[in-house]
Amino acid sequence: MPLPGIDLKLIDPEGNEVANHEVGEILFRGPNMMKGYYKKPDETANTIRDGWLYTGDMAYRDEEGYHFIVDRKKDIIIRGGFNIYPREIEELLYQHTAIVECSVIGRPDPFFGEKTVAYVVSKDTDLTEEDIRDYCKVKLAEYKVPDYVSFIEEIPKSGTGKILKTALKNLDKNALPK
Repeated sequence: MPLPGIDLKLIDPEGNEVANHEVGEILFRGPNMMKGYYKKPDETANTIRDGWLYTGDMAYRDEEGYHFIVDRKKDIIIRGGFNIYPREIEELLYQHTAIVECSVIGRPDPFFGEKTVAYVVSKDTDLTEEDIRDYCKVKLAEYKVPDYVSFIEEIPKSGTGKILKTALKNLDKNALPK
């Protein structure tokens, strides 16, 4: 729920407010909103428009007015016209008993636009790509099942522990099948 004195809305890519249970970008305005980025007028103009702060967070609202964040806008994978939220796949993968860490990203594909790649750190050396895909097929729509699974020893992170998806995108893009 938004705090008292904070206006919050969810919008689609065209700027229209979305209905309950539809995913949209979170915008807010209120007295606690930042004035802008220090000495970065272009970034400020992109983030604050018409008095609203565009957060880059994607969420949906239920009928009681509660908001649920589903992912970051820049992380959404568009595969064959379908929106895929990496966080949904990651949350499922974290339920697998052999998976220690994971991260899901999109990679360019000439036919689908993007395909999904799941980077997995596993404590089971016998775990295969097909095992992961079969596990996902039980709980996900077919288009959300990772197209590729890459087993790595460690997920790259920043000094504060945030997963560096940009590092993953560069990790082995040439090693994955095209």
